[in-house]
Amino acid sequence: MRAFGWAIGAFMLITAQGTAAGNRLDRSLQMLAPDERLEQLCDYTAMARIRKEIKDFRPDRALASATAEPRIRADTIEAKGGAFRSRGKWYALSFTCTATPDHMEVVAFRYAIGPEIPESNWAADGLWD
Repeated sequence: MRAFGWAIGAFMLITAQGTAAGNRLDRSLQMLAPDERLEQLCDYTAMARIRKEIKDFRPDRALASATAEPRIRADTIEAKGGAFRSRGKWYALSFTCTATPDHMEVVAFRYAIGPEIPESNWAADGLWD
């Protein structure tokens, strides 16, 4: 599940530009099981929000399950052990994300950025450079 999620995450980042790309993103998300769709949508939202709101970061990957599995309840995912990559470094990330019932749109999103994750921890956390 994780490897497929990384592929979708990369695709989502690349294709998130413009309306046509948004349609491709929607089609990609629709191919996923509901829980995986929610996680991928929220991972993408984390990258987009951080990129927009904190100019020092340029996220190109986000992972809700880096150090702990996220908790999913209905249309909400709570990720306390997430991470995102920016400029070749990984940072701890926690977020709570609520989507529409079809898990195609985010309706509420809160996040907190933690410290940089040392490269010596990347392999244990399933992170890559």
